[in-house]
Amino acid sequence: MPRRILCVSFSPIRDDSRVLRQLSVLREFGDVTTVGYGAKPEGVARHIAVPDDAPSLPQTVGGVARLALHLHRAVELRSPGERAVLEQTVKSGPYDLIVANDARALPLAFAAAGEALVLADMHEWAPQERATIPVWRVLVGPYMTHLCRRYLPRAAAVTTVSSGLVRLYHDQFGVHPELVRNAADLQQLSPSAVDPDRIRLVHSGTADPDRNIMELIEAVERLGDRFTLDLYLIEVPGGHLDEIRARVADSPRVTLHDPVRPTELPRVLNQYDLGVFLFPLVTLSKRYHLPNKFFDFVQARLGLVFSSAPEIDARVQKHGLGLITEDTTSDALVSTLRDITEADVARFKQAADEAAEALSSAADRATQRALISRLLETA
Repeated sequence: MPRRILCVSFSPIRDDSRVLRQLSVLREFGDVTTVGYGAKPEGVARHIAVPDDAPSLPQTVGGVARLALHLHRAVELRSPGERAVLEQTVKSGPYDLIVANDARALPLAFAAAGEALVLADMHEWAPQERATIPVWRVLVGPYMTHLCRRYLPRAAAVTTVSSGLVRLYHDQFGVHPELVRNAADLQQLSPSAVDPDRIRLVHSGTADPDRNIMELIEAVERLGDRFTLDLYLIEVPGGHLDEIRARVADSPRVTLHDPVRPTELPRVLNQYDLGVFLFPLVTLSKRYHLPNKFFDFVQARLGLVFSSAPEIDARVQKHGLGLITEDTTSDALVSTLRDITEADVARFKQAADEAAEALSSAADRATQRALISRLLETA
């Protein structure tokens, strides 16, 4: 009889590249049921859809008051999203293994677990996930800390995306996470040719004000006709996609595209030269980030131009992937790119090609397979 596995993620799973890679491994071990927003992901046995209009955090006056008063136990399983799927999720069991993606999935995962072991996949640093938003920092951050403190020691295993976050989770919550990066699958691509008269920059991701996209646009406009910028952006709550769209509407060298499915992104990006990202490290989560786009750019065989962060700097230096800007301003990006040559770009793209296998998901999948196999044997 096949093993039964439950995967909980309060995200639109069909567009969540990390969860999709996770599911591809989980399906090797049994029948997978997913809980999340949007349509059923490909290949799973069953999908329990969280209504799109049902948030995963409290929205009522009472719920917000409980957050403000730190009555965190009374907040668990009370958000519209959790309440919408709680009964159906619990009754869908029993399961042999439960996977919770991020802290907010932990209460539902443990409610459905019964005798099953729980694997907590903590993608980022949960207590500061959206800490740049004052309301989130004051109300939600302490709740995320509560969830980590209560549930992570009870989890059979914990994973996270970077070595810095491994240390943080260990130091703050006494757990020993395993490293599973956000690495993309290996793509059979080659670096595209470099036009001696045109350097094609590209950025992909969410239209989030924290991502400094306006600084990218300003820098390209200042750099002159030799540079272009293409943007592949996903609209998110609190984002500023409309502002970006208006800003570039009349720009001859900045183009805004529709978003691309995660599995298709490296092939689409392959036509460009340099992936660019300026990311202020204003929280611990951001300081130790190792984002999808880093690995997407490598698989697309692009050179990288990123602002400094410990996990990024080490890999860019080790593999010779590109350049690190002095800071996250348009001035820094202009200074970094102004004198870059065709030979520089070609060298960075070749370095990405040589590092593509080492920086692919293969190592992460091996870690996940060993971990899941061990948990199922224990169960």
